[in-house]
Amino acid sequence: MNPTQQLISYIAPAAPATRRPATENLHFLRPEIGFTPKWYHKALNINFGKKWHSNPNYRRQTRILMVKELNKRFPKSQIAQMETADIDVLTGTYGASAIAAIYGIPIKYDKEQWPTSEHQYLSEAELENLSPPDLDQNIFFQSLMDQVDWIGKNEGKVIGFMNWQGVLNNAQRLRGQDIFMDMYLAPERTKHLLDCVCTTMIEAAKQLHQNQKKYAGTQTFFTISNCLVNMVNPELYEEFLLPFDQKIAASFDVIGIHNCAWNANPYLDHYTKIPRVAYLDMGIGSNLEKTRSLFPNTRRSIMYTPMDVANKKISEIRLDLEQIARNYGPCDVVAADIEYGTPDERVTELIDLCKIISDEYE
Repeated sequence: MNPTQQLISYIAPAAPATRRPATENLHFLRPEIGFTPKWYHKALNINFGKKWHSNPNYRRQTRILMVKELNKRFPKSQIAQMETADIDVLTGTYGASAIAAIYGIPIKYDKEQWPTSEHQYLSEAELENLSPPDLDQNIFFQSLMDQVDWIGKNEGKVIGFMNWQGVLNNAQRLRGQDIFMDMYLAPERTKHLLDCVCTTMIEAAKQLHQNQKKYAGTQTFFTISNCLVNMVNPELYEEFLLPFDQKIAASFDVIGIHNCAWNANPYLDHYTKIPRVAYLDMGIGSNLEKTRSLFPNTRRSIMYTPMDVANKKISEIRLDLEQIARNYGPCDVVAADIEYGTPDERVTELIDLCKIISDEYE
């Protein structure tokens, strides 16, 4: 898989981490830095409530302010930016709650946090009768497509990405923690829920891609977010989730798999059964050497926790980065969700260390 077929980590200003195609030469250790909405709220007094997610013009204005602030604090770092000068007005919209909102789960907004789904879960009877919503008639989805049209008409193109999550993440937003017991007590009903969610994820992504294509913004990939995968054992993953991850992979040119900063060891062998994995991330406690061996042509990534960025000594961070480079590189180092109060100097030190270590390998 050559670099143009790989995906890399991407964190737009005030957006959760996502992925984008790799279109440039990649450093051996490539840092991707992201800050929480609270960080920007404290710095610029931006309100990340409902208006930010429903009004693309307002979102555009705040994105310009956030990029200026990043350039002032971290000159020449290109934090939260792509290689073009285009303004990303799409990424981060509705956080990770879009699929649940399509199914009618209300979104809870916060002026300094990402939105979340309300804890209004479907009953057993509702699950039995569940079917994928008709997106052409879905008010929430059509309002999102209206935003896409606004962006395209005003920007000339629609760059950026929606975070459609993973099947378990979305099913949990619809069913709550009962989803895990349902796997044992009502397996067929659970598979039906997962199938509905998976169908909606694929259809929503494809419709978005078609709309982006009208404005010179073609995308053909999908990122699967397996943030909750560690809540199920490998056997349950193989039975309940792997078939849907494979179905998603079969529907797009390439895919990325996101595992947060968890230990991905129990699932690595299963991931090899998914075709065209162009991106794979995990925590530093995973078996990095095995992962590189299993996925030699995939762009790999380490999710380096904001707690480690803020609290570890710089000498300890260097040792971590050297281990990552030795056992896992070339790869991205994703320092996402950096919170307000973390010194700017620490962020700069992390970026500089990635360059120093990269120079040793390039």
